[in-house]
Amino acid sequence: MNLEEQIIQIARKAKEASRKMAKVDTKTKNDVLFKVAELIEENREKIKEENKKDLRTGEEKGLSKALLDRLELNDKRLNQMIDGLKQVASLPDPVGEITKTWRRPNGLIVSKMRIPLGVIGIIYESRPNVTIDAAALTFKSGNAVILRGGSEAINSNRILGAIFQEGIRAYGLPEEAVQVIPVTDREAIKFMLQQDEYIDLIIPRGGEGLIRFVSEHSRIPVLKHYKGVCHVYVDNEADLEMAVKIAYNAKVQRPAVCNAMETLLVHREIAEKFLPEIYKLYREAGVEIRGCETTRRIIPEAKPATEEDYYAEFLDLILAVKVVDNIDEAIEHIEKYGSSHTEAIVTTNYEKAGKFLREVNSSTVLVNASTRWSDGYELGLGAEIGINTTRLHAYGPMGLEALTVEKFVILGNGQIRE
Repeated sequence: MNLEEQIIQIARKAKEASRKMAKVDTKTKNDVLFKVAELIEENREKIKEENKKDLRTGEEKGLSKALLDRLELNDKRLNQMIDGLKQVASLPDPVGEITKTWRRPNGLIVSKMRIPLGVIGIIYESRPNVTIDAAALTFKSGNAVILRGGSEAINSNRILGAIFQEGIRAYGLPEEAVQVIPVTDREAIKFMLQQDEYIDLIIPRGGEGLIRFVSEHSRIPVLKHYKGVCHVYVDNEADLEMAVKIAYNAKVQRPAVCNAMETLLVHREIAEKFLPEIYKLYREAGVEIRGCETTRRIIPEAKPATEEDYYAEFLDLILAVKVVDNIDEAIEHIEKYGSSHTEAIVTTNYEKAGKFLREVNSSTVLVNASTRWSDGYELGLGAEIGINTTRLHAYGPMGLEALTVEKFVILGNGQIRE
């Protein structure tokens, strides 16, 4: 069987499994998720051994420290996987939910009911925890999923996929509801993107290059975000101690993820006081500053920021900084350079906070909190399938509800249309 035939067979089996999954009751789905959590605990050392193979290969290929961090499965991240599975199991099942009901003048009762999307293809890079997060969410929402991780995580993804399938088999359900494409050949992605007869939605997670490749080659609808150019604006009425904590966390806690801050905007009135304070911490953490003229006057070590720097998703310990005159200039900067992902304001002024929430139309907007909270797991979604910035179907972190659509359900008592 050649590669194209192999991918077609995977897609066909996923379609068959999706029809069965749409009928599975909530308790059985939850039992499977708890079983998978148990299996991850039981196979913890085996998973780490497979992950070490990927890490060694990544080091040999010269992956950056930040990318290797995204690839690593340590005990903390395995615990997060287990907790995520249990949290998804504890969430309400959206399938079958009646979201709205109204009565027409002719007596028809019209409702909208949530149903699974069908087969979802997920294409992602580096982070093998996505394998479990995505499988859990698609499974709980009654869908089938085809997972195509990056070549750098192939061993990790294979064992995690096999563990999930073991949990599915334990309850007599079709293991094809969760399938990991077992090859690293990039052609597999192209073949996958042509299976519009079997796959209902594609969700790419990764760098801008991957997402543009998927968008250009797919015959299937794509939910995506090209990059995460996230901003924190420190207002002149900010609590500066809070602002330092937020600006540090947003950049340094995990710089290689899409909700890390890439540009710091600072009100001119507090720049002389705030920037030296935050720079002390950034310097200790190894953050490279690329700033505007005012920033460089206050922080002489800063490099000059180019126009491209304000558009950039660095995914590293590099930060663009700009001093602005007011909140309007901050919002204008976000509108021009942002990617509709995540933005935050630090201020004690209620009116300014409200203005920022109303006028900044990114998928997640925060007041007095780090951009790092833009995460499905942290927002109570159990986990997330991805972050969508296209404003189609779902916007922002996508949890269970975003993996369903609504159908019309109409109850009558003999009405006919004249």
